[in-house]
Amino acid sequence: SPYMSPSSFAGNPFFLDLEELTREGLLTQKELDAARRADPDRVDYAWLHQTRIPLLRRAWERGRVCYAQPLAEFMVEEADWLPDYALFLALRERFGGKELKDWPDEIRLRHPSALARYRAELADECAFHAFLQLLFFRQWTAVKAYANGKGISIIGDLPIYVSPDSAEVWSRPELFQLKEDMTPSGVAGVPPDAFSDKGQHWGNPLYDWPRHKATGYAWWRRRLRHALTIYDVVRIDHFRGFESYYSIPARDTTAQNGSWQPGPGMDFIGAIHAEMPGAQIIAEDLGYLTPQVKELLEGSGYPGMKVLQFAFDRREAGDYLPHNYQHNSVVYTGTHDNTTTAAWETDAHPEDVARARAYLHAEGEPLVEGFIRAAMASVSATAIIPMQDWLGLGAEARMNVPSRPWGNWQWRLEPGALTPALAQRIAALTELYGR
Repeated sequence: SPYMSPSSFAGNPFFLDLEELTREGLLTQKELDAARRADPDRVDYAWLHQTRIPLLRRAWERGRVCYAQPLAEFMVEEADWLPDYALFLALRERFGGKELKDWPDEIRLRHPSALARYRAELADECAFHAFLQLLFFRQWTAVKAYANGKGISIIGDLPIYVSPDSAEVWSRPELFQLKEDMTPSGVAGVPPDAFSDKGQHWGNPLYDWPRHKATGYAWWRRRLRHALTIYDVVRIDHFRGFESYYSIPARDTTAQNGSWQPGPGMDFIGAIHAEMPGAQIIAEDLGYLTPQVKELLEGSGYPGMKVLQFAFDRREAGDYLPHNYQHNSVVYTGTHDNTTTAAWETDAHPEDVARARAYLHAEGEPLVEGFIRAAMASVSATAIIPMQDWLGLGAEARMNVPSRPWGNWQWRLEPGALTPALAQRIAALTELYGR
């Protein structure tokens, strides 16, 4: 899950373009062909780890000399996160993949002598992981430049929390609510609601917001600056956590006994505005919104989100129907956490489906068509249609089921799916609705 990443700054090396490495002479075509899968529509993470990492190690062995100088310069440029991240991954491998909480105390608690010893012992492994980051950011910068050159902006997601098994928790424990043994004193989630009687227990450590405030939110400002260099627009996940956050006792296994605690509020937003005036940020403001959260969103000036699949739910009255939208908003037919709209039509309560059909005047056609037109025709400044909905795919193409720890983030777009006919359809609707 991208919400449980080992780093808030690093790129995922599984996204590296191996063909590009072959053109550079770091891999051979034979090695590349041996690592291909016959079934391209699902990601198999175990297989990916077994095959991709050995390939990338071969690329490192062949490229370590010619990349020595660029790598040294890159390490200096990214010195505030890269050395600790590289050592964190090297240590995790040294300890057989164990999570941070299960490491030996001397290195988990960052005793200076242990840090010095492991940095020396694992120097080459650290260099390997830094090399992968250099490759990643070179390739990503080229992709972004190509897209921007075509007039295309890229929206990236910024999870509000970090993983308990991450380089940030290990290298900057003072930024989080941790006990002396570096285990969380409380963890993140959301309370029970109409969709879950036990709530959602995410397990991420919570921020020590007074400590962040004392530094002028320096780490957060650095994190957002970094995100805005690799994306054109940043969507901040769980925006309401800046007004108040849900704290669950670390020992609990459900979210039922949590409590709301005050977040940094407009003090934090003001620091971001001062650091990055004019930054394009989307606030993920889904869920139960108090007047205080709405006030914070309005004060920030950031557009919030509207999800059409939520508009017709009989259990919760909300402002997701298009006639309630404001221009300063972003409308989605559904997000990565929703099922596809075609599956929603099949699986949702019949009353909800009937209401959607009546509202959208979508009789005799798949509801996904009505959802797309409603999003495109709305007054929201931005409309986002997941590719699964453009293709009319069913539940097999769902990206993520919140709180389910398995089977997520595996859908892949199959070769040949992006046809000229689809491009013409998207172009026609874009022109029709002035998008």
